Amino acid sequence: MSAEEARALVRRALPDTVKDSVGWAADIYAAFATLEIRPTSENICSAVAIIGQESSFQADPAVPGLAQIARREMDKRRESAGIPKFALDAALALPSSDGKSYGDRLDAVKTEKQLSELYEDFIGRVPFGKTLLADRNPVRTGGPMQVSIAYAERQVKTRAYPYRMAGSVRDEVFSRRGGLYFGIAHLLDYPAHYDQPFYRFADFNAGQYASRNAAFQSAVSTLTGVALDLDGDLVAPGGDAAKAGSTEAAVRSLGPRLGMSDAEIRQALEQEGLPSLEQTRLWTRVFELADAKERRPMARALLPRIHLQSPKITRPLTTEWFARRVDERYQRCLARDG
Repeated sequence: MSAEEARALVRRALPDTVKDSVGWAADIYAAFATLEIRPTSENICSAVAIIGQESSFQADPAVPGLAQIARREMDKRRESAGIPKFALDAALALPSSDGKSYGDRLDAVKTEKQLSELYEDFIGRVPFGKTLLADRNPVRTGGPMQVSIAYAERQVKTRAYPYRMAGSVRDEVFSRRGGLYFGIAHLLDYPAHYDQPFYRFADFNAGQYASRNAAFQSAVSTLTGVALDLDGDLVAPGGDAAKAGSTEAAVRSLGPRLGMSDAEIRQALEQEGLPSLEQTRLWTRVFELADAKERRPMARALLPRIHLQSPKITRPLTTEWFARRVDERYQRCLARDG
């Protein structure tokens, strides 16, 4: 397939309502070509479905009530940092780099890019900005695929970014070309043995291999009788080997049956974000035992059971809800493509 044919295939997959379909198709194809991902209908429609769900094809989508959300979050951080309210009010009254006060800019924000730029300015110029915002911009995702900025910053360390950066990685995430590049990498640039695309959609929301890891947790629950949260997190946050999380503790109880020490179990579980987990003795033995107990092959992928939490979310949502909604868009895309 030539580049021209591939771009035409992408354009055919786009909804009719997309403005500048030529530009969107060019940037989507550029991401596929740079990442060396095959531009099949399935791969293209996977990306198109995520973009539609996350931004409705807007490079910097507006967030309803963002100014009020940001105000509430800043107040929470102020209270946690022990900063008096009058001190924050005084800081917000200071002129920012564009001449407007921080408070006026905060009240006018409509997109995460605007809010991110405001926070960066505030952190750099206000004396207690770093204390209030912990020296980190609270805006964690952005762009047309709402990809994690932390993921993008890790990704550029392992693969050369294809565009010339005028600013930071964060700035690129908020651009159409960068947001699509990092989003498509997060969605498709890792090997996963899934028989249904919605597991990748769930991974996009919950983290790469979350669906695979949730199936592993289910198998561990079957063997131990311990009810685990099927969230895809196999190692407790922080990585302290002395403080085993619920999943690791359950697996350790199987140590004699697995023929593995606690240290060997931890070493295997630390591969939770890698394809190599499936080649470990831990993975093999857990599923051998679980399959034998159930007298049938247990699922090797399950939709993670995660309740989504974010200041932007105003109603109960889950990772499964996200994956199913994206899958509906994916099926419509395939129908458009024919």
